[in-house]
Parts: sequence; structure tokens; C-alpha cells
Amino acid sequence: MSYNVFLENIILPLGDFFNKSTYLEQLKYWRKLDSFSEDQLETLQKENLEKILQFSTKNITAYNNISLTGENPFDWIHQFPILSKEDLKTNSEKYLYTNKKGLVKYSSSGSSGVQASVYMNKKEQSNIRAILSHWWEWSGYKIGSPIAQTGITPQRGFLKTIKDILFNTIYINAFSHSQEQLKVLCNKLKKKKNKFYLAGYASSLNIIAEYVLKNEIDIQLKSVISFGDKLFNHYKKNINKAFNCNVMDTYGCNEGFLIASQKDLEYKYIMSPHVYLEILDDNNKPVKDGEIGNVVVTRLDCFSMPLIRYKIGDLAIKLPRNEYPENREFNYPLLQKIVGRETDIIYLPNGKNMVVHSFTGIFEYIPEVKQFQVVQNDLDSITIKYIKSNIFTEEILEKVTKELQKYIKDSNFSIIYQEVEFIAPSKSGKPQMIENNIKK
Repeated sequence: MSYNVFLENIILPLGDFFNKSTYLEQLKYWRKLDSFSEDQLETLQKENLEKILQFSTKNITAYNNISLTGENPFDWIHQFPILSKEDLKTNSEKYLYTNKKGLVKYSSSGSSGVQASVYMNKKEQSNIRAILSHWWEWSGYKIGSPIAQTGITPQRGFLKTIKDILFNTIYINAFSHSQEQLKVLCNKLKKKKNKFYLAGYASSLNIIAEYVLKNEIDIQLKSVISFGDKLFNHYKKNINKAFNCNVMDTYGCNEGFLIASQKDLEYKYIMSPHVYLEILDDNNKPVKDGEIGNVVVTRLDCFSMPLIRYKIGDLAIKLPRNEYPENREFNYPLLQKIVGRETDIIYLPNGKNMVVHSFTGIFEYIPEVKQFQVVQNDLDSITIKYIKSNIFTEEILEKVTKELQKYIKDSNFSIIYQEVEFIAPSKSGKPQMIENNIKK
């Protein structure tokens, strides 16, 4: 019995039993869906959409006033209002089916500067974990294969440490990448040539790749999986060149949406049984496939807190049907392109870099600040613009400084705060969290 088989047949069932989750069941379900035809996938999406919309009008306060007319759920959806992050943040109770006790909290990354939280039960959480794992399987990864992963929970604790050991995971702090950290990681990756997978935030992966190229380190990986922020073309070129392997890009958001992923194409497969994806203009009207518009998603398998027509702040383009490749591996619908802004990096004098998650991982726990933006004009300081909430106190800024200095570790580096009434969005229409004016 291989180690991968041992994990799936012994460890995962035990984990689901003790955790009262359904991860393995959901993972097998998604593997099965890969073989479905277009008609089967559309029928399944329609059934799932019908269930969530009917449930929501009967059980969710925010939707009690909606009376569904007709028989087609693809028509019903237009009777629901657009849900913004601000709506969710200020009126979350209106979207809950039950109280929060026993539910798992997920917060948006805050990369737009506005952070919202959602809640789901363990079965619903198991489903998004299963989809994510299945995407990784699309890259060739098998559960238990050696993998290095960047993330924003560097304090792993006992259970997560055991999990990392069991699943052959090297967990890397994505808050900041020091030269020493990168050196240690690369030494580990070199030892097992062409054995490791690498997964993480696109901007974080690019920093690792740039270090490898700059230091001319010979590393070959099985595959690289990108998530969290936009995989720009120059990121992808760097990663390809550094690791001599395929780069697979995924697309989702922390509020429980695993929207689309690459596999065998440059386009992304949309997880249509899990989400209903709309691309809308600024008047909330559907645009034609092939045209750019706002991403609006409905999750089809979360009844604890249904999110219907949730506007996540991105722009994207669906691929027109007449442009679908003849020989594609799966029959899920295709997303042509995600249009976003480049997530800038904050540069520090000591050679460290801070990515977007260096800040969102802190502001996630600061409800006193409604929205923020980090501006860098020189290597010696940053200015944090902020919009305060109604519970704001000046002391909270001292807390932010203290948390940031844990990663900056330079008392001479200035963190300046500027209270503002408005933070201008980027060209994509999404609030710009980082504005870096240093040319490198």
C-alpha cells in the first residue's frame, strides 16, 4: 500500500470521523463530476440553484420579501438584489439561517480593503476543502505528496503541525519573505529534485521564483499551484523559468467560493455545480460572453448563510461558447480571463518584502477600521490610510504598528497613519489596497 493510499483509506476517514466532517466523501464526489457531460452539469447546476433560491426565500430574512415567479431558477436569480461586501459586513445577521454557534467563520482576504465574514457548517466547509484538494489533484498532486505551501497562519499549533507532518507539507509564512527564509526553503526543495509541489499566493510564489533566478539555484518541481491573488504574466514567466514546470492558476475568494481553475487549457473551468457565475455591467445587467464585466457569484451548496449574487469586486470575461476548444478534458463552462490589478509589494530596507496578506492578516482582526490602503513612496516608510468605524479608538493604531513590527523588525521604519473619508478604487473598480510608488 502506497503512502497516498494509506492516507486516503485510513487517515482521512479517521479525520472525518473525529472532526464530524465529510471531506473524503465530497472529494470523491468532485472526482466523479469530472466525467459528467455538459447537459449533466447544467442540469445539476439548475437543480442546485433551484434548491438554494427556494430555501433562501423561505428561511433567510434578507430574502423573505421575494416571491419566485415562473419555473426556471435561471430566471428567478434576477429577482434577487446584488449583495455587496459592505452589505454583508453591516447586516450579516439578515443572511444567517441559524445562530453562529457551531458554525465556522471565514473572512474575505481584505485585499479590496473591505473585509466581510461568512459562516458555514462543517459539511459546507468540507466541500470547499474538497474542491480545493481536487484542483490540486488536477496538477498531478496526490494527497501526501511532498508540497511546500505559503500561507498566512504561521503559528501552526499542535494539530496543524501534526497535519503538516502527515501530509508532507512545508508551511511557509507568506507575511514576509526574508532572504534567510528563502534560502532555507530552496535548500529543502533542492534535496528532493522533481519531487515537490509548490502552492501559494501568486505574489508570494513570484518572490520565491525571483530569488531562485537571482541566485541561479537549480530547482525542479512537479508543479506549481497559484491562488489568492492574480497570477500576472510576468509572475508566470518567472515561475516557469525558475522551476521548469507547469503553473496552474486557480480562482476563488475566502468567503467560500471556489470559482474556477486551470487544468489542460489556458482558460479556467468554472465549478458550475458549486457556483452560479454572472458577469454583469455597472447597471447589473448581464454582458455578452466575451465582454468584460463585474464578477457576481452565488454559492449553491451553503445553506447556513446563503450568499446570492455576491459582488466580489473583480472583473472577468466568460469565454464565448463558439470559442470553446474541441479537445478539452472536462465539460465545465469556461472562464476566459480574470481582469484585476497587480497586487503591489511593499519593499523594506532590510531586503524583506511584504505582500498584500501581510496586512490583511492583521486588519482581519481590527473591526475598528472599515477600510485601509497602504502607500509607499520611499524605502524608509509607509503611510496607511484608513476609514474608521464607529468603534474606532486611537489605541488600535498602536496595536497595528506593534503587529506590523513583528514582521518588519526595524524600529527606524516609519508607519504613518492618515485618516480619510474615501479611498479611491483602482481602474478595475476594486478598492486599491496597496499603492507602491517606488520604481525598482
